[in-house]
Amino acid sequence: MGFVLEGPVLEGVLVRLEPLEHRHAAELARAAEEDRGTYAYTWVPGADEAGAYVDAQLARAATGRLAPYAQVSLATGRAVGATAYWDPRSWLSGDRLDAIEVGFTWLAGSAQGTGVNAESKLLLFGHAFEQWAVSRVDLKTDARNTRSRAAIERTGARFEGVLRNWSRSWAPGEEGRLRDSAIYSITDEEWPECRRRLERRVAARTPGGV
Repeated sequence: MGFVLEGPVLEGVLVRLEPLEHRHAAELARAAEEDRGTYAYTWVPGADEAGAYVDAQLARAATGRLAPYAQVSLATGRAVGATAYWDPRSWLSGDRLDAIEVGFTWLAGSAQGTGVNAESKLLLFGHAFEQWAVSRVDLKTDARNTRSRAAIERTGARFEGVLRNWSRSWAPGEEGRLRDSAIYSITDEEWPECRRRLERRVAARTPGGV
C-alpha cells in the first residue's frame, strides 16, 4: 500500500490547522474580504466564491494530491486563511514520502504579520520532516510576487530559481495564461536550523516570548 496523503489537525500557540471543511466557508469569506490589496498574484476566493473554493480544494483532496487546511486563529477561534500540503512525491519507495510542497496559502489582512504564518509553516514543515520523514519540502510562488517571496525567504527556505511558464497565473486579467514560478526548498539537513528560526519568530509574537 502506497503513501496516503492525509493532513492531521496541527496546533500551536497562535494557530490551529484544521482539515478544510464546508463549515469553514463563511469565515474564510469574511477573512478574504478584509483587505484584498495583497492578493494580486494569489488564488483567494471572493466573498461569494468561498463555497466553490472549498469544493474545488476538496475535489483536489479526493485525488490524493492535496491536503487542504483552514488556518484558525486561537485568539479568536475563527478561520483567518488557508494553506495546504500539495504534490506528494515518492521516488525511492511507494510506501515512503520523499518530498511535499506547502502551498495554496493566504491570510486575512488582520492575520498578516502576527506570527500565524510563521507558526503554520513551523507546524507543516515539522510534521513533514519529523513524522513523514521527507527529504525535502518545497514552496513556489509567482516570480513577480515580491511579498510572497519575502515571506517564504523569512522561513529559511532557499531560492532555487525561476521556472518559466511553470503553472497557471492567478493574476487578475491573466485567465488562461501561465506564470513564471519562483521555487524554494528546505531539505532535511537544513530543517533543524529552519525550525530554530521559525521558533524564534513565533516566540517573539507570543505573550512572554522573547
